Amino acid sequence: MDKKSLARLELNKVLAACAEYASLGGAKRLIESLEPAVDPSEALSSLRRTGECIKLLFEHGVSAVEYFDDVGELLVRARKQSTLSCAELRGVNCLLRSARIAYTSVNGINDEWIQLIKGDCARIYFDKNLEDDISEKIISDDAVSDHASGALYSIRARIKSLNERIRSKLSEYITGETSKYLQDGIVTMRGDRYVIPVKAEHRSRVKGLVHDRSQSGATFFIEPEYVLELNNELVALQIDEKEEVERILKELSRRVGDMAERLAADMDALAELESFYARAQYCYAYKCTLPQVNKRGYINIIRGRHPLIDRTKVVPVSLELGGKYNFLLISGANTGGKTVTLKMCGLFCLMAACGLYIPASEGSSVCVFDDIFCDVGDSQSIEESLSTFSSHITTVIDMCKRANAGSLVLIDELGGGTNPDEGQALAKAVVEHLLNVGCRGIVTTHFTPLKEFAHTTEGIENASMEFDSSTLKPLYSIKIGLPGASNAFAICRRLGMDDGILNRAVSYLSEGGRAFENIVRRAEESRVEAQKKAEEAARLSMEWQGKLAEVNERIDALNKQRERLTANARAESRRIINERTAEAEELLDEIEGIFKKEELTQSDLIKARTLKNKLKDASFREEDEEKRVTNYVAATAENLSAGDNVFVLRLQSAGQVLSVNKAKGEVEVLCGSIKTRLKFSELQKINTPAPKKSEVRIKKSLPAAPSQPLLEINLLGLTVPEAIEEVDNFIDRAVMDNLEEIKVIHGVGTGKLREAIARHLRGHKNVESFRLGKYGEGETGVTIITLK
Repeated sequence: MDKKSLARLELNKVLAACAEYASLGGAKRLIESLEPAVDPSEALSSLRRTGECIKLLFEHGVSAVEYFDDVGELLVRARKQSTLSCAELRGVNCLLRSARIAYTSVNGINDEWIQLIKGDCARIYFDKNLEDDISEKIISDDAVSDHASGALYSIRARIKSLNERIRSKLSEYITGETSKYLQDGIVTMRGDRYVIPVKAEHRSRVKGLVHDRSQSGATFFIEPEYVLELNNELVALQIDEKEEVERILKELSRRVGDMAERLAADMDALAELESFYARAQYCYAYKCTLPQVNKRGYINIIRGRHPLIDRTKVVPVSLELGGKYNFLLISGANTGGKTVTLKMCGLFCLMAACGLYIPASEGSSVCVFDDIFCDVGDSQSIEESLSTFSSHITTVIDMCKRANAGSLVLIDELGGGTNPDEGQALAKAVVEHLLNVGCRGIVTTHFTPLKEFAHTTEGIENASMEFDSSTLKPLYSIKIGLPGASNAFAICRRLGMDDGILNRAVSYLSEGGRAFENIVRRAEESRVEAQKKAEEAARLSMEWQGKLAEVNERIDALNKQRERLTANARAESRRIINERTAEAEELLDEIEGIFKKEELTQSDLIKARTLKNKLKDASFREEDEEKRVTNYVAATAENLSAGDNVFVLRLQSAGQVLSVNKAKGEVEVLCGSIKTRLKFSELQKINTPAPKKSEVRIKKSLPAAPSQPLLEINLLGLTVPEAIEEVDNFIDRAVMDNLEEIKVIHGVGTGKLREAIARHLRGHKNVESFRLGKYGEGETGVTIITLK
């Protein structure tokens, strides 16, 4: 592709920002040197790898490639059988570790969508044995472990023992009679040999080998003769140690050299893998999305954001190109975003071709072009003595020669920098040529004739950068289908230019140009105003939809509350009836017990009469009166009259009829303090019969026993109130059948039904005890009840 155009579109800055997410130097260089693909399959492959890395990093928690230094030169030396140092072997070990972690972390993910990256990792080679050997034997950049070999361990143990012996011998000099000949009571070393500091005047009294003398000459460093052999032995052991360390390093270096080619390939493979991890992190950080890629020249950017503009300030822009039209002619006020939009379009195509997602909304599309040409800004050359127009037109000439159906052409201010009449004529000719070639492109302009040309020519469409005429500020958004006014005079007025100068400038405009600009400006103002009203209407619609949803939620809540209250009332009624029935049965039992006696006394008769009176009084208690039953019937003209109680369906509230208009089919209803007119179909009449006072007659009789008593009951699928009622009926039948133990099947589920039954059984008068089922009985899914 055209290198100058890539630089004008600032692809290098995007790649540099992406490279910051890479840790390996090789990956950074690989990203910064990326060339946009011209084959859609190649671009799709790169985008797929980036997508797989996004999933690996941010869904599966896989870490990026672990850092290691560039060890290419070390591998070359190892291959030539050179011995590597401890630090160099540790550097190679970092590569081995990084390769192993990269391979195992990716292949350890069980995700069928991760395919290409797994294929790339299959090329990675690692040797766990060599990695472990280097880790265990090399403990720092300049030290080999004592346990690197058995021989080294033995040598170092002997060196340690010998050092202790020598120090022990020399300590006798320091603490014995010869201590008076010493300058200091310390043992030091000269040339890897132990010596003691002797005063110069007493050097003849200490037999041994002189190794050094202080700068003042007052101290001689003498190796006593009786440690001479021990020092010689120590030196010999140190030579053995050095040779053994060299042997260990040489052996490890040889093993590295044997696999040097595969490790060098690992460096390239890991750098490539890290480059895709970096692309994934860049895309995630900039909230980029995967674009659809094509080769037919179609571009559809939905709410695109230029990646080099501050993300807190950038205004999203949407545009389409290559569908109904191949060229866009963007016009509008200066600083309105024309150039940014033009560059963003080309940059997004380049990013996708480099395997980068684009900062736009889902559903955006870009094309992989054979070449992208861009002419933006002032690129005059002092060295070549080219003016702004000359440099600009030189680039345009090159575009016209090289552009074809597979090219994207981006030109900012085509025909600018020269006589306006000649410039607009030249611009129309260039655009017409590019349209005939069949390429796609975006051109920005202020030329009115060029806007007219775009309006009347097939294949090119006008577009404008929106401008707020009330504040005289650009809105940084694009509108397809309408040209934009330059608003140069309005901007000059806002910036403080004298009105006299501006009025004179307006008078110099041609009548046609002035009329066209006025029409464009009024059309733009009308469109902006219409858009504001449409947005306000949409906002109000959303607001009312929210309020309607809130009302519906409140109605649902009221319905649920009514159902809950109804259920509670039923349960309370059943409880009262059960209590009264039990009380009456107890009174009857006592009366029957009295009359079962063979002889009745006067006191027995009085007691029986008293019990009878209690039973009679209980039947007329106010709390045992029949509940008023409310019936709802359809409201009609025949059954409604003033004063009737009705239920308003729409309001879910009761009200009272004030008047009935049978002719119109309407009813005036008072709901609380609100009067409203409603249709008959919106009402239901409430019939509340008067309460009947009747004596509750309780007759104790035992129903005929069934042929075979029921030993268990299944409550699965019932609600808690329904289940409690069934349990009570079941216990009553079991008591009448003289059963001692029964089973209630309620299932495991959430445990809510089991807990409700247990609470109910704790206060039941006929229940002796209860427990959960044992193994073989249904365990926690059943409750076993022992009756009194």
